[in-house]
Amino acid sequence: MAKGLIAKFATVGGATMASRVLGLLREALMASALAAGPVADVFYTCFRFPNLFRRLFAEGAFNIAFVPLFAKELEGGGEEAARKFGQEVFAVLASWLLVFTALALVFMPYLVATVVAPGFADTPEKFDLAVTMTMIMFPYLLFMSLVAMFSGILNSLRKYFIAAIVPVLLNVILVAILLYALWADMEPRQIGLTLAWGVFASGVAQFGLLWWSVRRENMRFALAFPRLTAPVKRLLVLMGPSLLTGGVLQINILIGTVIATMQDGANALLNYADRLNQLPLGIIGIAVGVVLLPELSRALQSGDPDEAEKLQNRSLEFALALTLPAAVGLMLLPHDIIRLVYERGAFTAETTELTANALIAFASGLPAYVLIKVFQPAFFAREDMKTPFYLSCVMVVVNVVLSLSLFPTLGHVAIALSTSISAWVNVLGLATVLWMRNSFRPQASTLKAVLFIAIGSALMAALIMLVQPLLASWLLEGVFLTRLAALGALIASAMVVYFGFIIATGVIEKSQIKRLVKRG
Repeated sequence: MAKGLIAKFATVGGATMASRVLGLLREALMASALAAGPVADVFYTCFRFPNLFRRLFAEGAFNIAFVPLFAKELEGGGEEAARKFGQEVFAVLASWLLVFTALALVFMPYLVATVVAPGFADTPEKFDLAVTMTMIMFPYLLFMSLVAMFSGILNSLRKYFIAAIVPVLLNVILVAILLYALWADMEPRQIGLTLAWGVFASGVAQFGLLWWSVRRENMRFALAFPRLTAPVKRLLVLMGPSLLTGGVLQINILIGTVIATMQDGANALLNYADRLNQLPLGIIGIAVGVVLLPELSRALQSGDPDEAEKLQNRSLEFALALTLPAAVGLMLLPHDIIRLVYERGAFTAETTELTANALIAFASGLPAYVLIKVFQPAFFAREDMKTPFYLSCVMVVVNVVLSLSLFPTLGHVAIALSTSISAWVNVLGLATVLWMRNSFRPQASTLKAVLFIAIGSALMAALIMLVQPLLASWLLEGVFLTRLAALGALIASAMVVYFGFIIATGVIEKSQIKRLVKRG
């Protein structure tokens, strides 16, 4: 199992990369059309609300509790027992989501005024648009929560690709809308509303594709009267503490979103910066999180703790080998990257400066975000939801205190920086508890790999700082293709230095790279 772990990461990471690259194109088009103006600010603020609940309840609390239980049914009773459990959960989840969505739509003006965007209350036009957009997008939560369940089933069956590729539909739809909007010269409010309907449509499309996929695996579910059977009750018990645990990053984002409404354009600036940060985070973090939990659950259910330890060590090496150099690159080249991707149309040099500052702060926490994905499954696979919950509470408190303390002086950058610091606090807590319980011990080979990864990243940083001034005129003043070539050459040379070093020191074997290339 541990042998094929990197290949599984590559399968999920490759599918996720397609979505993230399209997401970056989407943000570049959005920057050109709306920049950090009021409509962009409203759209990003409102989209984060259903997205928060989707990640908190569906991908977070629900999936964290559901995957180990589904894996247990699969290992103990076979596919039929797993299908029966899935049907019982589907009936409860679908009925609850319908009621929750209906209530949210009824009380949406109140929710926008108190939770989603209290800072818009002083601007009636922005507030009204926020209410309308949130009502259009909120049913996205219903469909995507069911998508999360179907994804968990497919991942437990080791069918990783389809579940990883469906998010691309959101970006395909929104990119198409933005291209048409720019071509037709649509006015900003109309663009925003059309994008909101695009979000809704993508939820329906993703649900339809995964519904068809699980049926192909003989996992057929139908609407039925919800019953709280013993397995469903166990699921709900496990979901309780993990409601916060699984969605802690989303809670931090919501806190930041609410605080950011006090600064015009802040949410749009944070979103543009976070989109670049999410490119490596999504590809690596999602790959680790999606693959590691079901694999660990299976290893522990089959009574193989040695295999579980190998899985965690290999995951730690993989995560740091890619996220540490990515963080260094984003922190050293934020202006050049943002200028190339975003700076055109309504997106000015001043907007680039503001976005770059936020990107530096976000990137400082990039390794921590992924390490959380490595350490948390060690608790979840053992059905321990409480410990990560308590540590997540500490993380949220740190985030709130720092955000409120630093916002008056740092503005939107305070939100990004606080999120990163609180993520590192969470990583430290998770690692300490696992060490004390003897649930995880880094192997000697892993410690050696981490040391070489750090040295390789330092060598890469030195090269960037040496070469960047030599390319300054091309990076700053050249036409788009010149800037693209200069930045591409700089990044490529940095990658050659880094990967050359870690391959030479044995952190990554040549055979692994060959296998990944063949899979690509």
